[in-house]
Amino acid sequence: MQVEVYVEDHLSESSQAKSIKNGNISTSITSQTWENWFNCWLDKLQPNIPPAANYEIGLRLTNDSEIQELNAQYRHQDKPTDVLSFAALEVDSPVPSEVLASMPLYLGDIVISVDTAQQQAQKQGHSLLTELAWLASHGLLHLLGWDHPDEKSLEIMLQQQVILLKSIGISIDIEL
Repeated sequence: MQVEVYVEDHLSESSQAKSIKNGNISTSITSQTWENWFNCWLDKLQPNIPPAANYEIGLRLTNDSEIQELNAQYRHQDKPTDVLSFAALEVDSPVPSEVLASMPLYLGDIVISVDTAQQQAQKQGHSLLTELAWLASHGLLHLLGWDHPDEKSLEIMLQQQVILLKSIGISIDIEL
């Protein structure tokens, strides 16, 4: 199994300049690191994911302004948020086996606001890298059909995120 992650870092130049100006250490995550993380996570989630030889995911790192526009357009909430997921698959929708064998299965897109991630990382007392991994894992679970309409399902989802981060060597403590 292999996953291709198409990373669009909307902030790569501006966020580095901003972090230098603020005296922060910039955390840069390479496309290869993102692919390694998503490969590890999808492997960890087997066999509870749609079977395919290969997967594709879009990942966009952006700012509060852009994610607020998307949040207003798609969720009718005119405010910034930390992560949005746009699943390409309907849960339990059949995909012909010939397609799965010949083409990567496109799971969807994840959009993360680095501005909000930075604020949340500071508030939680961990690195931006940890927060970005946390949000990406949350987005991935949504792409795979996970949801959290109530406290119990949110708790289960957050526990799964802790397991996913641990699988890539990131420990995170959350209060459930």
